[in-house]
Amino acid sequence: MGRAERRRIVIASMVGTTIEFYDFYIYATAAVSVFPLLFFPKGNGTTALLASLATFGLAFAARPLGSILFGHFGDRIGRKATLVGSLLTMGIATFVIGLLPTYHAVGVLAPALLALMRFCQGVGLGGEWSGAALLATETAAKGKRAWAAMWPQLGAPIGFFFANGVFLILTLTMGDEKDTHGAFLTWGWRVPFLISSVIVILGLYVRLKLEETPVFARAVARGEKVKTPLTVVFKHNWRPLLIGTFVMLATYTLFYVMTTWILGFGTGKVTSKGADPLSMSYRDFLVLQLISVLFFGAGIPVTGWLADRFGRRRVLIVVTTAIALFGLGFGVFLNPDVMTEPLMLAVLIVGMLLMGLTFGPMSAVLPELFPTNVRYTGSGVAYNAASIIGAAVAPFIATWLAGSYGVGWVGVYLTIASVLTLIALFVMKETRDVSLDG
Repeated sequence: MGRAERRRIVIASMVGTTIEFYDFYIYATAAVSVFPLLFFPKGNGTTALLASLATFGLAFAARPLGSILFGHFGDRIGRKATLVGSLLTMGIATFVIGLLPTYHAVGVLAPALLALMRFCQGVGLGGEWSGAALLATETAAKGKRAWAAMWPQLGAPIGFFFANGVFLILTLTMGDEKDTHGAFLTWGWRVPFLISSVIVILGLYVRLKLEETPVFARAVARGEKVKTPLTVVFKHNWRPLLIGTFVMLATYTLFYVMTTWILGFGTGKVTSKGADPLSMSYRDFLVLQLISVLFFGAGIPVTGWLADRFGRRRVLIVVTTAIALFGLGFGVFLNPDVMTEPLMLAVLIVGMLLMGLTFGPMSAVLPELFPTNVRYTGSGVAYNAASIIGAAVAPFIATWLAGSYGVGWVGVYLTIASVLTLIALFVMKETRDVSLDG
């Protein structure tokens, strides 16, 4: 494959994941700032926030279903067509959220419809990541697979940056984001969801111009396609499936603790032993997150390069150990009695840098664990199974721990997840030199 074709694949995989993660993150941001007020208005603020975070977690329950559905077609029909389908599923669901009536208009139907669209978002993203990862890894130059695979990973920080950036611009131009009669909560919050349709059209244009990956084409020519990839994965590849799931656990837990949970904690929507943690304004906190996400993006190519040079396993063991130690410091650095905005920024930067370092090699590691004829299904199920135990419940558990026992226990929770990932990494064999063609 020529350099121009590889460049086109890099752009397609990165643009696609940027769109998907943008759609996913605007919901995560709205789940803390908008939906508790407009879709779950009854009860106190913490109760409404927990209800909103429950719908946030619903997408993670849907993601394994998406990985099974799109993985089946990705391993049977091909990577290209399946990636188009996942993008459309995610894009349509996100656009519809921007049109939903609120609780005050239709009552309990509003949160029900919101939950349904969030479920559809999860299905779409469940098929997106593994397809983009395979697109990059199965067309990579020899010895540069982790570097090629890190490009779709960059879609996560880019999508996060644009999602929070749009919300920041809206709150700056539309006044108080907590005023239920103000422009932002009346109609402005819908804008990020509606404009996603324009970006989806761009993503479709890029992806429809791609060719099928040569690795998959050769597998088809050899007659290696299977009728039910999921059955084959559970029957013959259950060990790499289990290892891949726990390898991703710390990554997911860290990210959603450092984005969704900490937004509620930092803006004072959740109490810690009866005290108001920091009570930063929503806009000020978004600025801190936008700064920290730059370090998230910076960390991804670093470990993408290191994983090709030193191996995936060695790099991830070092980074995951650092995440475990970072969690043990929560009780000190996020203590409400000493917390300041500069300290919060420092915590966010360290957490997001570690996130970039652990996230970078993952799109190479998980596909390398599985053979070609079940690679889409296997890598997707592992990635999204980790999302259930590492991300779906992370904001909810962290909110409960901070409110019941103090913020230090949120860090303990992150450390436990990191230890489980370390165990999986010690069990896993190095995959850097594994051939994907077979």
